[in-house]
Amino acid sequence: MSTHTYLSELFSLAGRVAVVTGGSSGIGRGITDALARAGASVVVVARREAELKATVGELEAEGCRAAWVSADLGTAEGVRTAAEGAVEAFGEPDILVNCAGINLRPPFGELGEDVWDTTMTVNLKAPFLLGQRFGPGMAERGYGRIIHITSQQAHRAFVNSGAYGVSKGALESLARSQAEAWSPYGVTVNTLVPGFVPTPLNTQLSADPEKVAALAARTLVGRNGLVDDFAGAAVFLAGRSSAYVTGQSVFVDGGFSVH
Repeated sequence: MSTHTYLSELFSLAGRVAVVTGGSSGIGRGITDALARAGASVVVVARREAELKATVGELEAEGCRAAWVSADLGTAEGVRTAAEGAVEAFGEPDILVNCAGINLRPPFGELGEDVWDTTMTVNLKAPFLLGQRFGPGMAERGYGRIIHITSQQAHRAFVNSGAYGVSKGALESLARSQAEAWSPYGVTVNTLVPGFVPTPLNTQLSADPEKVAALAARTLVGRNGLVDDFAGAAVFLAGRSSAYVTGQSVFVDGGFSVH
């Protein structure tokens, strides 16, 4: 067996269909690129059409199969629109990546029900509803991969965690519940836990050079993350080689969490 054949059997996503929410920017964009280049047909779900079209256009120019769906995951109707549009593109998905999120963090004493509800809807309810839509079908077909993107704040409170940290902690619990339900039928469910990665989701923190430098110093590798750092882990968790990995929180953080 050639090296290329062996690696393809381990990691190729050829013939698979993936749905990536929040897949047109930040970490989600990096994961979208990785899954598409590994051979999956990828449906990108986000709100902004310009970013969606640009993402899909660049992937298609590289010979990848990609489509986009514009939807607001802040409402149950928006989630249904996302799911229906995704299936129309390439059929029922084998891989679901929940990367879409919002990061509203007023001082905790000023955190109102509106911010709480909005945060929980996008960061937790949407992944739950998409899992309910796609998970049973994956189990019936005997193969599925669900990957949630969480945060260091699912595990520790810092930099004003607020409702955001609560939603991400709950998302990791959701992964375990989904794994319990569907892993006996070939569906693995895991979370990727990033370190600090300058993205549109944390522009306020990214604009503070001292805090950015302090976060880099807290890692073991001496730098903050890049969106490309998630490519290998995402392809691994989306493919056949991760069949015995489920219910786990996989830290891709340069050692931030252990330092």
